Amino acid sequence: QVQLVESGGGLVQAGGSLRLSCAASGTFFRIRDMGWYRQAPGKERLMVAFITRSGIVNYADAVKGRATISRHNSEDTSKDIVYLEMNSLKPEDTGVYYCGVDVLPTEWSTLQCAWGQGTQVTVSS
Repeated sequence: QVQLVESGGGLVQAGGSLRLSCAASGTFFRIRDMGWYRQAPGKERLMVAFITRSGIVNYADAVKGRATISRHNSEDTSKDIVYLEMNSLKPEDTGVYYCGVDVLPTEWSTLQCAWGQGTQVTVSS
């Protein structure tokens, strides 16, 4: 199984910046895509950014130009890390940020989705 631990959330003033990290650990074959998702109070969880294992990235329109997602693919694939850097933060960026990954438990498994516990980001105006 894969465990995902996020860090880097907190209270930030509008216009500021932050960097979130998500570290994977556990026993599995490989992580494919890694992404960040935001859930605002009373709203559904939405994609902020994701990155494939080969480095192809995609961003939600709301954060394009303000966010950068990157990842470190460990030689020991059980230690992959994904980062999200955001600047020019806005109050509407507030929410719980979840790390989500597509993981192959074994070489012959189908892809499964795994989530971290989430980290709160609050942007004050």
